[in-house]
Amino acid sequence: MIRLADENFNNDIVRGLTRRLPEVDLVRVQDVGLRGADDPKILEWAAGDKRILLTHDVTTMTRYAFDRVGAGQAMPGVVEVPRSMSVGRAIEELTLFVGCSHAGEWDGQVLYLPLSS
Repeated sequence: MIRLADENFNNDIVRGLTRRLPEVDLVRVQDVGLRGADDPKILEWAAGDKRILLTHDVTTMTRYAFDRVGAGQAMPGVVEVPRSMSVGRAIEELTLFVGCSHAGEWDGQVLYLPLSS
């Protein structure tokens, strides 16, 4: 389900999520040779590999994601996790997201955490 973490995504969240859900297929941008790549390139790679993107970058990443959707390009989904969210809460929210989502369900969508108040 969640399969790609943006380059500057909090590694404590990545580690906590993979400990909680060892079966999750999650890689970081830097793990796949995209260190320093711009947002459109990352989204293009994610679409080609059908990977939902985790990001803290609400300023540009979500804009480029919506641009892809508007242009009719594939966009498997983006999950926006605010930097202000605690690591524990982010892990809980993402665990819920993974457990309740189905393949392809988030195509063309941007989801903003938290899921509840």
